[in-house]
Amino acid sequence: MIYSLNGKIIHTDPGFVVIECGGVGYKCMATMNTLRSLPRTGENVMLYTHMLVREDAVELCGFAATAEMNCFKMLMSISGVGAKVALSILSVLTPEQVALAVSMNDSKTLTKAGGVGSKLAQRIILELKDKIKKLGIAEVQTSLEEASSAVPAPSGNISQAVGALAVLGYTPDEVLPFMKGIDPSLPVEKIISDTLRAIGKQ
Repeated sequence: MIYSLNGKIIHTDPGFVVIECGGVGYKCMATMNTLRSLPRTGENVMLYTHMLVREDAVELCGFAATAEMNCFKMLMSISGVGAKVALSILSVLTPEQVALAVSMNDSKTLTKAGGVGSKLAQRIILELKDKIKKLGIAEVQTSLEEASSAVPAPSGNISQAVGALAVLGYTPDEVLPFMKGIDPSLPVEKIISDTLRAIGKQ
């Protein structure tokens, strides 16, 4: 399994980038968000990767951040969502926006992506919420609210952010230490973003 690539960009096209590592050019399918974040052709870059193995092909998908890669994997685990649809969703939405849409039952936001109709958007939300329940998010939210009882009303935003981050594959035990010091009155999307940034600096 190839976890990451670190090398020179030798070609980009809508939907993919080619990175040269040790004299070999690796073609990586990528989201528009990742492609927009890349440096110019000829410069070095590091991408996290996920390998897709099918009967007729072996392909790499490249991501600028682990949060995007984790979100891609979660989306791929849903019936009816293949690599093309998952990449399409993450081309128009950030991982934070996907997580927030799922936690708020906002299927309309997911339909902004090509290939995602209303029924598929609802299935994505239903199946990801089921995965969140299996991680025991509800119990963590309750304990968070109890622990934050001394803080004015906005403590619920922290709880919602914990649930949303589960969509990206993070367990409560992984994210809670990085939420210390974050203002609970911030919007949920900002809390998610700040937490992911803190995790990335680890």
